Amino acid sequence: MANRRLHAGELAKLLNGIEQPIYVLDSSGRIVFLNRACQELLGDLANSLLGVHCSYCAAAGQTPEAAAAALCPPPAAMAGLQTTGTVAFLSADGTFRRRAASFLPLSDGADGCFALIVMARKDDLTEDAEPVASGPTRMAEPGSEQLHLLIQEFRRQQAAGHQLDHLIGQSAAARRARRQVELAAGNRCSVLIVGPTGSGRRFTATAIHYASDAKLTGTLIPLDCAVLPAEMVQSTVRVIAGGNMLEQCGANSTLLLCEVDQLSEAAQADLSDLLVAKPFPARIISTAGEPLMEMSRRGRFREELAAALSTLVIELPPLAERLEDLPLLAQALLEQLNAKGGKQLGGFTPEALDQLTAHRWPGNLDELAQVVEEAYNRAVGPDITVADLPPRIHHAAASLQLRRAEEKIVLDKFLAQVERELIRRATAQAKGNKAKAARLLGMSRPRLYRRMIQLGLIEK
Repeated sequence: MANRRLHAGELAKLLNGIEQPIYVLDSSGRIVFLNRACQELLGDLANSLLGVHCSYCAAAGQTPEAAAAALCPPPAAMAGLQTTGTVAFLSADGTFRRRAASFLPLSDGADGCFALIVMARKDDLTEDAEPVASGPTRMAEPGSEQLHLLIQEFRRQQAAGHQLDHLIGQSAAARRARRQVELAAGNRCSVLIVGPTGSGRRFTATAIHYASDAKLTGTLIPLDCAVLPAEMVQSTVRVIAGGNMLEQCGANSTLLLCEVDQLSEAAQADLSDLLVAKPFPARIISTAGEPLMEMSRRGRFREELAAALSTLVIELPPLAERLEDLPLLAQALLEQLNAKGGKQLGGFTPEALDQLTAHRWPGNLDELAQVVEEAYNRAVGPDITVADLPPRIHHAAASLQLRRAEEKIVLDKFLAQVERELIRRATAQAKGNKAKAARLLGMSRPRLYRRMIQLGLIEK
C-alpha cells in the first residue's frame, strides 16, 4: 500500500496534540503556525503573532514584535543547522518565561531551509539553567546566546522610552553611571553629564528626560552650544526663562545644553544672569567633556554658572576603561542591526571579540558602533569572525602583540590580577554569597570583603 503524503491540516492536528509549545517559521523568519500549547502559553497575544517576522534582537515591551523577537531562533538554525538553545515566551501576565528549545529545520535539499519547527520544553528554566543538547546537534556559538539573554533581561528592566544600552555591563563604572541616571530621573535638579566624545552623553540625557511618567513628560529642548551661534543659545534660554515657550512644550520640559563647556565667556555671563538669579522654569541637563567646577578652578568657566549646572554630576567612562563590558555592548549593537529586518547574525566568535578588546577605542562607543556595522555588512556567515572586522582593528591587535612582547611582568600587579580572577570565580560559584565564597577561598568573610574593596571588585 503506497504511503500517502501528510497534508498541512493533518500536520497541524498532530502538532496540536503535543503538550510542548511548538511553533513554525517559514524561510523568511515569519511565524506561520503556533500549536495549542503555545497559544495557551501566549494568551491573547498569540492571535497577533501569525505573519510577524522574528528578528534576532533583544526587544522590550508587550508588543507582537517584542514577543516574536523573544521567540527568534539563533541564525544558525535559520541557516539549516539543527541546534538547541533558549527562547522566551511573553505570557498572558506580561512576564517573560525562558524555556530550552530544539530547532528542527526542514530542508528540500537546497541551501537553508523552507521551514523551521521550534519545540520548547514544557517547564520554565531556572535562572542558572543552561540549554541541554541531545543527539547530534550543534550548539550556537559559545557566548553569543548568553550575551543575547543578558541583553534581553537588561532591556526588560529599563522603562519604555529610556533604553540605556550604552551603559549595559557589569563594570563598576557602568553600574555607578546607571545608579546616577536613576537618581537623576527621580527628581528635577540640574544634571551635568561628563564624558569623552562618543561615550553616549546625549543618549544619557535623553534617558533621564524620558524616564518619568510619559503623561507628565514635557518636551526635550536641545541646544548644541558648540554649533549654534551664541546669540541663538542666549535668546532661546531667555524665551524659556520667560515661561512663554513652556505653555506649548509642557511644564515638565527639559532644556538640554549640549557641549556647554564650549560656550564663550560672554554667553556664560548672559546664561549665568538667566539661570542663577531666579529659579529657571525647566529642568536643565548639560553635557561636557570635563567637570565644569574643575574648569572654573582653572578660570575657564564661570563659577556660579558651573555650580548651577552641576547639582548632580554623572561621569561616563571611556570604553577603554570598561573593556569587560565590550562583549555585551558589541552584541547589543549587532542586535540593533538585526532589528532592522535585514540579515540576522548570532554574535561574534571568541577570536573576533579578542581582537575588539585589543583596540584602544579613541572614538569610544561611537567608534564601536561604526566597527560593528562595518563587520555586519561584511559578514557572510551566521557570526562575525576576525575576517569580517575592519583592517584598523587587525592593525591594533598586531601592535598590541608587539607591545606585550616587550612588556615586563610586574609581580605585584600580576598577583593582584590572579587574586581578582580567583575571587570572581569563587563569587560566581557561590552565586554571590560572600560567606560561601570566603570558605571556598579558605579565608574569613571580613578578609574577603576587605580584599574585594582593595582590588576594586566592590565599592565601599
